[in-house]
Amino acid sequence: MRIVGLITEYNPFHNGHLHHLQESLRITGADASVAVMSGHFLQRGEPALVDKWVRTEMALAAGVDLVLELPFPFACNSAPHFAMGAVQTLNALGVVDALCFGSEAGVIDPLQTIARLLVDKSAAIEEGTRERLRCGVSYPAARAEVLTKLCPELSPEMIASPNNILGIEYLRALQTTSCQIQAFTIPRLGADYHSTDVADNIASATGIRKLIAESERVDPLLPTACHKILEEALAAGGSLDRERLFTALQTFLLQEPERLKGLYQVTDGLEQRLVEAAMTAESYTALVALIKSRHWTMTRIQRILSYVLLQLSGSEMAHFLESGPLYLRLLGATEQGRNVLAKARKKRSLPLISDPARARATLRRFYRGQSTRGQLAERMLNCDLRATRVYSLLQETQKRVHRNQDFFRPVQYV
Repeated sequence: MRIVGLITEYNPFHNGHLHHLQESLRITGADASVAVMSGHFLQRGEPALVDKWVRTEMALAAGVDLVLELPFPFACNSAPHFAMGAVQTLNALGVVDALCFGSEAGVIDPLQTIARLLVDKSAAIEEGTRERLRCGVSYPAARAEVLTKLCPELSPEMIASPNNILGIEYLRALQTTSCQIQAFTIPRLGADYHSTDVADNIASATGIRKLIAESERVDPLLPTACHKILEEALAAGGSLDRERLFTALQTFLLQEPERLKGLYQVTDGLEQRLVEAAMTAESYTALVALIKSRHWTMTRIQRILSYVLLQLSGSEMAHFLESGPLYLRLLGATEQGRNVLAKARKKRSLPLISDPARARATLRRFYRGQSTRGQLAERMLNCDLRATRVYSLLQETQKRVHRNQDFFRPVQYV
């Protein structure tokens, strides 16, 4: 059985994702697919539109065979950390043969060239990027300038396009870890990553979320089964409430700035800026806009606000990022997905968590004799459980939501 890995967020699962899934199976000759999916907080720092179980259900309904959760420290982080955590997760399963991602480039060779440069000349690239950042250039543009200087045949657009950026980081992670997974890419269809345009029933997830917020129809943009699942979740009030998000953030931000010091990426006096913005902002969008500066992009600010919500310290995050993911969290599987798990049983290099109630026993058994690593795995799991509890406070539903949903939502088998 040949298996292809997909690195995803499915926020929500739409026609472009279906195309990616189908093309990934076709061009890799795979018999099964494994998606490593962000949980309740996403790479750009925002909480997901609907919870991870709804998004897992959509993925399985559309044909994904196995869904694993990417732990929070990697899911809600910059492209290099996001990519490294996802690649390490796929590699740890022990049976994934290929990784396929969408890109603006649509071809693998130039992206491989850039990834090799980032590995071979990392120190020079980082130094050149820092110099340009000090001049007020954004990080993607700064890195694009440095790379095009090293390799003039590369275009800045190729280096700085959103999906290309992630694809390059996947390739760099594969090279850095000496992973044997083979990489493939397919051209991204339809609207740009950040675009709100619709073309041939293909729209970006950003555009779809905007349409949902405006109470516009989105059913032509999603596979029928996925739209039904999403519609039911939204009708039940299971979506993100941005007013609640803002209120929850104010709880932490309307206090002495010193109490924010030590949180991950709250440095260089940012704690004062966070508190001052919270004093005057009247919404989450306004809060982000007030904090944003030449040195702090909107995406980075959104991620930092998520770290504030979870009260995640810089020292703890440093340990997580150094270790990489320490378990495989199973969210859902089809019958073929269960075959993948059976094949992986003796080959995976990390413990599989299917029931959080038994997770600590599973981790302690797996890490017997490695107490430091085992304790870190438990802290990483606690971070994911905390993310679920916080997310449950941010949902629209007025009904009582159990805060420990991780313990009451079983793995989805279809």
